[in-house]
Amino acid sequence: MSHLKKRLSTLIESPKMNTEEKLEKICHLLNQEIPYFNWVGFYFKNGEKDELVLGPYVGAPTDHTVIPYGRGICGQVAVSGQTLLVPDVRAEDNYLACSIETKAELVVPIFRNGKNIGQIDIDSHSINPFTEEDRHLMEWLCDKLSEIL
Repeated sequence: MSHLKKRLSTLIESPKMNTEEKLEKICHLLNQEIPYFNWVGFYFKNGEKDELVLGPYVGAPTDHTVIPYGRGICGQVAVSGQTLLVPDVRAEDNYLACSIETKAELVVPIFRNGKNIGQIDIDSHSINPFTEEDRHLMEWLCDKLSEIL
């Protein structure tokens, strides 16, 4: 994973791209490098509203372009401010299905100046694919991203 951290750091620190381009390239890189990352995207707080709006992503199109706080895995993370790793989404009562193929989800919040401003959302077509290493990598990434958002 250290090679992936290096590549992610290079993208984040690149002076040649704007923030939107960086986020899009991060989605592509994670989707390409980790085989069970089948949908990778960002959601961000919509101004002062208690809802998230979809940002750059890679994967199948989703109808969930706006998610109210508290709804689904992403909405729960927006409220709690805590990473949420769901090994089997079928076991979740409060789950918003983006795709019938999604079996597991990992959502990590992004904080800036102590405020939860967004999150990275990762879906997998496999049950229980995410490791502690994945979780730590995504938490590290979100921490790094807070410096440019």
